[in-house]
Amino acid sequence: MQNENFSEYLCERVIKTLADGSALIIQGGGSKSFYGRQTSGELLGISEHTGILAYEPTELVFTARAGTSLATIEAALDEQGQMLAFEPPHFGANATLGGMVACGLSGPRRAFAGSVRDAVLGVKLINGKAEIVSFGGQVMKNVAGFDLSRLMVGAMGTLGILLEISLKVLPKPEAEASLCFDMTADEALAAMNRWAGQHWPLSAACYDGQRVIIRLSGSEAAITTSQQKLGGEALPDAQVFWASLREQTHPFFQDGQNLWRLSLPPATPLSTLFGPCFMDWGGALRWVKTELPTEAVFTEAQRLGGHASLFRSSNVKNQVFQPLPEPLKASHIRIKHAFDPKGIFNPGRLYQEW
Repeated sequence: MQNENFSEYLCERVIKTLADGSALIIQGGGSKSFYGRQTSGELLGISEHTGILAYEPTELVFTARAGTSLATIEAALDEQGQMLAFEPPHFGANATLGGMVACGLSGPRRAFAGSVRDAVLGVKLINGKAEIVSFGGQVMKNVAGFDLSRLMVGAMGTLGILLEISLKVLPKPEAEASLCFDMTADEALAAMNRWAGQHWPLSAACYDGQRVIIRLSGSEAAITTSQQKLGGEALPDAQVFWASLREQTHPFFQDGQNLWRLSLPPATPLSTLFGPCFMDWGGALRWVKTELPTEAVFTEAQRLGGHASLFRSSNVKNQVFQPLPEPLKASHIRIKHAFDPKGIFNPGRLYQEW
């Protein structure tokens, strides 16, 4: 189907779904279908809706259709020496731009270069009334007040069908180097937080259970000077390592246990409730493997000042994301109703109630 007709086709599907009283499961490439709660409805794929619509390297901005593959976008950016600064995971060759925004996941560079939400400038989508609406724009400063386009980041397709997305990009660094240091977990937390508060050109910092691994990005001179002052050992095959962390092909992620994603203040002491964890984002992101009940993990994450989500599991029928306080939950439900009054988009993907 031609792209110019695809939006009409999607609107027609929404109208039909409203008439039937049924629901739609919105899907791009399906590479992140494991993430979130199980939902029901008729599958609506958008992977045919492809193409980069505008790209201005001098303005550091591009716009593409939501079904465009991340591989296509990153190849186009790479030709111009630019990148998606938040380093999004693909989790499969079919990963799309729309899926990236809907899931809102960022890679190792996120703590130092910003998140998916920080990069979104504007979106065009189909809401639950079969209306095509646009928010934001294609410039880095567009509207005053709350930017509704950023609501789509992490909404898991529950607010509408993404059609087009505008993002800001950044130049690739002139040089990079990765260093590793043998440390205990407590030493690692202290070191990563100390370095983050200083003027090192950090672009990643993690702890794999035995070593702190950091990545430095910037000018050749800055990298050379930082290496000399920090010490440590050069990490062989650094690009392979960071890709294995981003795409979860690292051995830590391979044993099939329930994998939890904890977002915490970076200096938070290690929890005695969990076993060894993999720390990313300088300690702010903790990957934990545990078979504890979901309520116990949520309670512990809240006690530590953060929140948790069950990232991978063989059973995602129950709660996956941290329960919301009642006032925030009420706000979420109001937003859902405003965008999708009949609840036809990915029902239950985030929470059972919507």
